[in-house]
Amino acid sequence: MDETSYYKTQILCNHIGAVYSGLGPDFRLLSQKARKLVQNYFVKYYEPVGVPTLCRETSELVQEKTQAGGYRPFGVSVLIAGYDEDGPHLTQIDPSGAYYNWKATAIGKNSKNAKIFL
Repeated sequence: MDETSYYKTQILCNHIGAVYSGLGPDFRLLSQKARKLVQNYFVKYYEPVGVPTLCRETSELVQEKTQAGGYRPFGVSVLIAGYDEDGPHLTQIDPSGAYYNWKATAIGKNSKNAKIFL
């Protein structure tokens, strides 16, 4: 596998990964915060975090920065995919902080054509 072909993906924990479209530094900050959320959840409850819980907490962080004074909103749209005891999950987090669950979706430059294909 070519290591330069998947630079927009991040592993958040053993069962959750994320991809983004938008500003790279914003995604790097969000992925670091999401990893901290994963670790804090494990320390507190001693079990892996569920995908819906991680998505809800991450979207709350994005929404807080959108409405707070003195902060620039995040300029990134994120797809979080994972698997837990409830099965597979695919969630999209918008720059506004809204999050949506999908069975299949696409984000980015050519997402309209990809969604038609899906």
